[in-house]
Amino acid sequence: MAFTRATGKHRARSRRSRRGMSAAGAATLTATGVIGVLAAPAHAAGPDGHAVGRTGLAQALTVGDALADALDAQAAAQHHAAARAGAKAAARRAAEARAREFRAERRRAARAAERRRLNAFGLPVAGSYITTGYRTGGSLWSSGSHTGVDFRAASGTPVLAAGAGTVVEAGWGGSYGNSIVLRMTDGTCTQYGHLSSIAVSAGATVVPGQRIGLSGASGNATGPHLHFEARTGPEYGSDMDPVAYLRAHGVNV
Repeated sequence: MAFTRATGKHRARSRRSRRGMSAAGAATLTATGVIGVLAAPAHAAGPDGHAVGRTGLAQALTVGDALADALDAQAAAQHHAAARAGAKAAARRAAEARAREFRAERRRAARAAERRRLNAFGLPVAGSYITTGYRTGGSLWSSGSHTGVDFRAASGTPVLAAGAGTVVEAGWGGSYGNSIVLRMTDGTCTQYGHLSSIAVSAGATVVPGQRIGLSGASGNATGPHLHFEARTGPEYGSDMDPVAYLRAHGVNV
């Protein structure tokens, strides 16, 4: 049996309809993310002269790989730059910490040196020696014996504080002549007698080796020298052995 097509029925779709459907399909694929980057096929002649189709997908993959490589290289460069910057910052912080510790150590050393200096003792007359010892007897002393020691010192020789302390007395001391009494930092006292002049006043603080006066022969003295006493307190009669006192404080006498 033969079938015939009725006139006007089953006609082929027009070109405009095909184009609309193609556009609608492309839009659908683009909306789903499947063909968002695909381009129309490109054609080139192959070895046999026939056209060879090359889709935009291959091109998109190639471009995507190149972009990924570029992004990887950029990330690696940024990572290396950050690492270098971090290393420099760490080195700077370490150097600053070393500098702070160095300064702190210098301050500690300076404070320790100052404490040693303030706690140091020395001879009341530099480079001198004792001419009359402690407890020497005789009529020259009203108590019947020497309450201190005499250091050889020509008139006008600098008299030095044996250690750090505070001036308790500075002025005329009767038979001691011009006299100075210091209260030392450990609570003991030292006395310096027969001075020709006094360079400090009561209440002043002195440091070891500071010049406090000049030697002489004022008061009950037969000639220039320094009378030096060590005492448990500032009062007369509280004397103790000056040589033992100085040696106990590290002085070679």
